[in-house]
Amino acid sequence: MSRLSPAIACVVGASGGIGRAIAERLAVDPAYARVIAMSRRRPADWRSDDRRGWIGADILDEASLAAAAERIAADRITQAGRLTRIVVATGRLHGPGLVPEKSMRALSLEGLSGLFAVNAAGPALVAKHLLPLTPRAEPSLFAALSARVGSIGDNQLGGWYGYRASKAALNMLIRSLAIEHRRTRPLCVCVALHPGTVDTALSAPFQAGVAPARLFSPAQAAAALLAVMDGLGPTANGGFFAWDGAPIPW
Repeated sequence: MSRLSPAIACVVGASGGIGRAIAERLAVDPAYARVIAMSRRRPADWRSDDRRGWIGADILDEASLAAAAERIAADRITQAGRLTRIVVATGRLHGPGLVPEKSMRALSLEGLSGLFAVNAAGPALVAKHLLPLTPRAEPSLFAALSARVGSIGDNQLGGWYGYRASKAALNMLIRSLAIEHRRTRPLCVCVALHPGTVDTALSAPFQAGVAPARLFSPAQAAAALLAVMDGLGPTANGGFFAWDGAPIPW
């Protein structure tokens, strides 16, 4: 029986709070020979060595994603490795001129388009370029960070139109990717994950009403999410799960 070549992980959005924490944990996991951080800007203090690499790419720039995939493919050849884990930890909730809508009166084409681009289209394009690099006959996993507020069945409050809808769109994209990718990679699992409320810049303006026990540090969120990923089997393909492993309704 031939020995498996080393496993490689790629974390997209590694300059953000959750993405950086996930990349750091994977970098010390002996299951992975190499962890590739991908982001627009190099994560602070992220060194490059035999176990760590960095590739600059923008999820809204498909040419940069195609180039990143080519670099990873070359890296895999050099390292004789297998890309067995892809984590997309990108997202947008607010920013200059953008706040979650409390009423339909606040809806705008610009705001909706921007949220759909970052929260749904970007991760889908990452999948388009990176999923073909996963092994055909070995287990692998693709996970994208979604949000519980993207659950249509769980929506009891309304509001936050763009963020809710863009995360719901991401969930549908993940579901469709999972079905198609399973046809050629039957052991691959594609899922959407809810990290909970994490103490990052994304959630900072909305933490006032969150109980301290429910406000996670990036390190806590990363540990919980990776534990969920590690426990997912083939039947989880195309699913939507919370940080504690509980399924979330669509």
